[in-house]
Amino acid sequence: MTKKHSFPLRKRFARQLATSLCSCMLLGPVVAQDWSYQTAAKPYAGTSIRVLDEITPLQETMKQLVPVFEKETGIKVEYELLGHGDVINKGQADLYSGRGYYDAIMLHGLQLGPLLAGKVLEPIDAYVQNAQLRNPHMDDADFIEPAARSLTQWGDKHYGFLTWNYNQIYWARKDLLENPDEQAAFKVKYGYDLAPAATMQQLMDIAEFFTRKSGQTLAGQTLASDFYGIVLEGIPAGTTFTTLWENFLNNWGGGVYDANGRPHFNTPENIAAMTFWAKLWTFAPPGQAEYSLVDVPTVMGNGIAAQSIAWSDFVLGIDKPGASALSGQFVYGGIPRNAQFSGPRHAGGEPSLMAISRASKKKEATFLFLQWLSDKSTQAELIAKGAGGVPIRQSSFALPALQAPEKASLYAAMKDTLAVLPAKPKLPKFFEIDNALGPIVQQVGLGRLTPEEAAKQGQAKLETICGQRCTLAE
Repeated sequence: MTKKHSFPLRKRFARQLATSLCSCMLLGPVVAQDWSYQTAAKPYAGTSIRVLDEITPLQETMKQLVPVFEKETGIKVEYELLGHGDVINKGQADLYSGRGYYDAIMLHGLQLGPLLAGKVLEPIDAYVQNAQLRNPHMDDADFIEPAARSLTQWGDKHYGFLTWNYNQIYWARKDLLENPDEQAAFKVKYGYDLAPAATMQQLMDIAEFFTRKSGQTLAGQTLASDFYGIVLEGIPAGTTFTTLWENFLNNWGGGVYDANGRPHFNTPENIAAMTFWAKLWTFAPPGQAEYSLVDVPTVMGNGIAAQSIAWSDFVLGIDKPGASALSGQFVYGGIPRNAQFSGPRHAGGEPSLMAISRASKKKEATFLFLQWLSDKSTQAELIAKGAGGVPIRQSSFALPALQAPEKASLYAAMKDTLAVLPAKPKLPKFFEIDNALGPIVQQVGLGRLTPEEAAKQGQAKLETICGQRCTLAE
């Protein structure tokens, strides 16, 4: 990635490291080894807190563990789960209103720019420095980076702990990639061995190669319907634009703004990335423009596409016995790199946290719950109970549920993606940007706009929305 077009993370990380080397600032004072949630919570026993979270298989499993916290601490937790859009809309409405109905709200990284600008979140630093509240065994250094620090810290303040680590991975049909006839034909056509895509160029070749018409053969079988080389999210909302941004624009050295935060969308790098992305659409199902992040795994599970870029937590719901006839026939990898770009590799994802409402009247009890959600023992129980999960801690990759041979490829892919996955940049007008650029880039995928036209239109939209600066000033 060139300095000109990258997320301005390196500069910010340098400043952050100066104030939080080894996470020393977050660690706070060390207390006796007999610290426990039960002891810390004694002043708050009988307190009831309200927590809003997103409903996915991960949170549904966590909800089963919440009674453990309640029993140990005497703090009652009303743990409410809603859909993605409802969590954003209802949670933000409560925060901006100052009502404080919810004490803690699950926030995607993309929400932090607007909410920090609105000054509606409670920093946790005072609670971290309170020896009676701070769990001395949290082991902040174990949180997966760069997600944790880029998500939870802004300036010299911290706003929570990494709680959910949504990430995107490469997903392909192992049975097709390992079919001897397909391997031989691929080698003749492209001159190299067929394998899971490690580069964007290989992703394209595989997409082209496996796109077949009804009546043609696939792995020795005659197709009764068309088969596609790739499937991607395509709706103008959802995560279509951010997927393009993080997995393609960034990996071509492009982006949305320059190192100073100024709109910078009309660039050769972005045009090249969108040109590549639009070509992938020619090997995708014709209805891709209506596919959301939920539809993509369904298409893969139904067996009509050879590969995808998808959210790993949805993969967990598909690649298991009973969920798809193809369970066990998939292979995974990190987001492919662009072989023609010498800068650092990027990957798409959405690291998320639980944040305390500034209007909450029960901040100390809520802080204890947020610690408990993210500490090692809770995460180990979560992954064991869910027979897997999406790690927020490096140590979780060594847990037995993540060592199962049939899931080795999936968790290796998560680890590879997470190694290069920062949280979303903190943009005060993120939603306006996403709403404006999503429909524009969808038209590129549909072939109704050229990448050059989209870059020009996107630049104009950004200048109207952001003015001279898209990023949040510290």
